[in-house]
Amino acid sequence: MGKEILPYKDSDLNKKEQVRRMFDAISGNYDGLNRLITFGSDIRWRKRLIRRVSDSNPESILDIATGTGDLALAFAHTPARKIVGLDLSPGMLEVGKKKVVKLELQDKVQMVLGDSEALAFPDACFDAATVAFGVRNFENLEKGLSEIYRVLKPGGVLAILETSVPENQFIRWGYHLYGRHVLPLIGKLFSKEEKAYAYLSESAAAFPHGEQFNNILGKIGFIGMKHEPQTLGVATIYTAMK
Repeated sequence: MGKEILPYKDSDLNKKEQVRRMFDAISGNYDGLNRLITFGSDIRWRKRLIRRVSDSNPESILDIATGTGDLALAFAHTPARKIVGLDLSPGMLEVGKKKVVKLELQDKVQMVLGDSEALAFPDACFDAATVAFGVRNFENLEKGLSEIYRVLKPGGVLAILETSVPENQFIRWGYHLYGRHVLPLIGKLFSKEEKAYAYLSESAAAFPHGEQFNNILGKIGFIGMKHEPQTLGVATIYTAMK
């Protein structure tokens, strides 16, 4: 990814601690701002990811960087019996736990505090793993992906939804304009965390996408990598298998 992109450039904290602090700070406004900055498209993208995962009929699913649990909770409407949402931000998890209780899904969905690069699960214990808008926040991308590979069962499916840079030059110009100027302004107006939303834009633009990301997955050991650009290429769904 080249130069490391950090939420708080003037901080001495490492990336993992900065990301934790950032998401704790924006947890209360995160869901609403997600809908706003993606114009509601993130809901459609998640539904498509769920369909890709559901094709393999997983009984156990690990949703990493679950945030406030939108994706984990959506999987509760599938035949999966066990869904674990994991995140490093206590603030985001508290919002997610309240959703679980409100929807009375405590028997099916578990929200846990954890580090994606040091998963506290045994080898080969999940049928599927998902990450929505989270892999670019890993401090060590390959280490995080290797941990996901470790906890997946042979034949297990990995599905990732992540921002990407459009291939079309004109659309790419608009994408960068929106990310550099509009997104931080929205963050400043609605959450008082301008730096957080500037980071989300910068990290999205710098993150490897398309075949470049598929190659990283292949290096880890995954097979059958596919990527599907979404909405003019501003996001991509990646699928792979252990």
